[in-house]
Amino acid sequence: MRFTIESSSHGVREQLFDLGDIPGVLWTPEGAAAARPLIVLGHGGGRHKKDPDIEALARRLTAECGYAVVAVDVPGHGDRPVDEEFNRIAAENQARAEAGEDLARLIADFQAFVARRTVPEWRSVVDAVQQVAHVGAGPVGYWGVSLGCGLGVPFVAAEPRVRAAVLGLGGALASAGDAARITCPVEFLLQWDDERVPRAAALALFDAFGSAEKSLHANPGKHAEVPAHELDSTLRFFTRHLGRHHPGRA
Repeated sequence: MRFTIESSSHGVREQLFDLGDIPGVLWTPEGAAAARPLIVLGHGGGRHKKDPDIEALARRLTAECGYAVVAVDVPGHGDRPVDEEFNRIAAENQARAEAGEDLARLIADFQAFVARRTVPEWRSVVDAVQQVAHVGAGPVGYWGVSLGCGLGVPFVAAEPRVRAAVLGLGGALASAGDAARITCPVEFLLQWDDERVPRAAALALFDAFGSAEKSLHANPGKHAEVPAHELDSTLRFFTRHLGRHHPGRA
């Protein structure tokens, strides 16, 4: 793991890094010197590790909760090297969608394809980040919606260190089996008028989670219209399950 650029502002330290060919960013409180919870953020389709929504959430989790937060570019996004296979499949799916094929099925199949690569990558990222002295081997949380949900469900199912997860804007077409293996607390976001994920598929995914504690947050609006107040709920959810930490405290 090689850190490349570092900056600090408003009490948050930001470090860009490369882990092999995986570019990422780590946010920690200024002065952090002990183990603390780590939140992994999964960005949406067509976005990247420093998407404004991702960065805003990361900075709140860091500044208000004392957490470490990490996000990386998934294949075909951000600063990742060009992936010819990824680009070919994406172009084929775009053409198939324009020809009238079921969009939800195309999205699900594509996310399942990407997840086969990202799940082991993300587990390696957690391994590397938890070796950083100002992060340590604390509990792990996960947040991801849309593509971040499609990749996050198999990641959370495979990663026993994740103790709480916020997921949403995803369906059960490719994820139901993995969802059944998730037992940590889950907060699930659903947009009632989502034009990309059929409501029935989203409800089926929520139903499939094996968690004894899970809550459904359904709001009116389309796929990209998640209300801002859900970020406040996200912070409360992680604080409830992972605690609240401060820069110099274990």
